[in-house]
Amino acid sequence: MSTIAETRPTTSPRSFPTPDAPTPDAPTREDPDRTGYCPFPLSSDARAFGLTTSSMRLRQATVSVRHGRRTGSETATILLHGAAGSWTTWTPLLAAAEASGLGLTDLIIPDLPGWGDSPLPAAGPSRSIEATAAVVAEIAWALGYRSWTVIGHSLGGFVALELAASETRSTAFVGLVSATTFSVIDTVRHPVARFAALPGYSALLPVLRAVARAGRAGHGLIRLLHRTGLLRTLAAPLFRRPELLHESVIGALATELRPQAFAVASDLAGTYDANRWARIECAVHATQGDADIFVAATDAARLRAVIRGFDLVTVPGTGHFAHVEKPYETLLHLLPNGCLPRSGVFPQ
Repeated sequence: MSTIAETRPTTSPRSFPTPDAPTPDAPTREDPDRTGYCPFPLSSDARAFGLTTSSMRLRQATVSVRHGRRTGSETATILLHGAAGSWTTWTPLLAAAEASGLGLTDLIIPDLPGWGDSPLPAAGPSRSIEATAAVVAEIAWALGYRSWTVIGHSLGGFVALELAASETRSTAFVGLVSATTFSVIDTVRHPVARFAALPGYSALLPVLRAVARAGRAGHGLIRLLHRTGLLRTLAAPLFRRPELLHESVIGALATELRPQAFAVASDLAGTYDANRWARIECAVHATQGDADIFVAATDAARLRAVIRGFDLVTVPGTGHFAHVEKPYETLLHLLPNGCLPRSGVFPQ
């Protein structure tokens, strides 16, 4: 039985610059650069976005969830972050939506198990893609929703697809931002034979596994890389214009780059049966960057072959984090058909 054990409308202890705080290299929410790169910093202030922070004890995990902006609708908008991320990765998209007059409502933005403020479940049945999707569904039901639109980035896209496959009646729409799918599954299963499909991911995974084995020393290494500025250089392949990234993005990456959770998530992906995605009944709108090293050229065709309502748009000038790099364009492509921003101010 699920319970909301704690609700606290307080700011997260992590301190990232917020869109409300002007900085020399990032515009404010009041004066955003709609066509620029990385127009908003990441924020850890849930209250600034009208969200409440709750700790929820569920059947298979305890998770931290940001939620709010309720309208009385029975359909939630669920945002699922990727590996090496947390709920804060969605704040540029939320800021872009606000600046565009498109207020996203009935929001549920969890820290997935093992990331952000949510602990990694003990080894066992609770560690699986299916179990993670079940946790997301339980969150929505516990908050009083019967259905949802779900948008997932990277690993979160993988989970979103499983959620749509396992809860077909409740899932109204799926949006994907650089979802890691078939090529990641193949790479985990056959790291040598499939190295060329995703060389960036293939090279990163053994490194993070080694850092995970190093324990506290490994985390110390990540902090050192951040302090010396080397983390921005090492993370450069993930972004199209790394030199233009707001420092809050690199700071969040340093905090959320959790080698053990990354290795566990990769292993789980390697055991997943992607044929389950053929059960999906709703439309699936996908975006990916034109410089995305975690998505192979063959992924879209393979997804289209198993998902009847699959559609893909490439967002130019972005890497693996289009919702941070170009949030306006990404939001526009993720909208369900017929859902246009009220103010019509998205860049053309």
